[in-house]
Amino acid sequence: MSNFFTESKRPRFLFLSIKRNILPAIFCFFTFCLVLFSKHNLSAAKEGLCLWANNIVPSLLPFFIATELLNYTNVIHKLGKFLNPIMQPLFHVPGIGSYALLMGIISGYPTGAKIVVNLKEQGLCTKEEAERMLAFTNNSGPLFILGTVGITLFGNTTIGFLLLVTHILACLSVGFLFRFWKRKSIPSRVSYTSTKKELVNFSNLGEVLGKSIMSAIKTVVMIGGFVVLFSVLLSILKNSSLLVPFNYFLHSFFWLFGIKDFRFASSFTCGIIELTNGLMQITSIACKQISINIILSAFLLGFGGFSVLLQVYSIIAKSDLSIKSYFIGKVLHGILAAFYTFFFLTYCPIFNFNL
Repeated sequence: MSNFFTESKRPRFLFLSIKRNILPAIFCFFTFCLVLFSKHNLSAAKEGLCLWANNIVPSLLPFFIATELLNYTNVIHKLGKFLNPIMQPLFHVPGIGSYALLMGIISGYPTGAKIVVNLKEQGLCTKEEAERMLAFTNNSGPLFILGTVGITLFGNTTIGFLLLVTHILACLSVGFLFRFWKRKSIPSRVSYTSTKKELVNFSNLGEVLGKSIMSAIKTVVMIGGFVVLFSVLLSILKNSSLLVPFNYFLHSFFWLFGIKDFRFASSFTCGIIELTNGLMQITSIACKQISINIILSAFLLGFGGFSVLLQVYSIIAKSDLSIKSYFIGKVLHGILAAFYTFFFLTYCPIFNFNL
């Protein structure tokens, strides 16, 4: 009998031991790969820094400062009061969630998530409402979709416009579907005349500006770290051929939809890990059926990649919010964006880009 209990406990202890040591093992392996592929990693890190400095800082830092400054005004409360009759029936979130939605659409990843966490910390929404908002308020911005993806990568403004429209449609669709997320929870009762933060005035303007700029810089630097980290990670995965088995599996899945070029599978995998690198590879594949490139790009823009997911995870880490709703929401966002894009490409002659 004692042997039976001893044998039954061994698998449990083995599982706990693996669970406890798996992260240290991954970090050790990552450090080893940094040395092993140091030449390629150095150039990847430089590319990540250039991407961050040339694209992310100019586009996101002003919006982060603006959102921090708006937190010290009553604009958010007035907007929430005005749009509450729309937000509550459609998305089952308070009207103040419209601020996170609008800024998330205008400025891009991860502004929406940062605003949602701020609203939760200020007691302007419940935990369940914040998790619903996380699922659909953190989106890719129009500057990135129209400028970087449409004009720079595809070389076509109409494609950029199509991707932006389907991205927003999918975002709103996810918000409507997530109105049923923990539906029985008690909605928040927000007082739109009060705020936990002191309102800005001429006497405290300097202090408010300093706090807002420092908070914005902290977030942008954190994003830069993720961009560099995932640029290096992609370099390691490519040079070590660790992604090859998954690429072949994905290629078999794509084959069912008539996508026979293996480059789409490998590029899509890169996009799942880090959005910008994947989009650059997908848009560079020469294909007569360019609709394939566009549809896959639509999915990646909706999903955002694991790099953005971990950025959001780091933002919500100090709160009690779960990343589960965000992950499910972004997968749905990617699927719906790809479906809407396919629909427009198929049934609207103006969007027929295939040769």
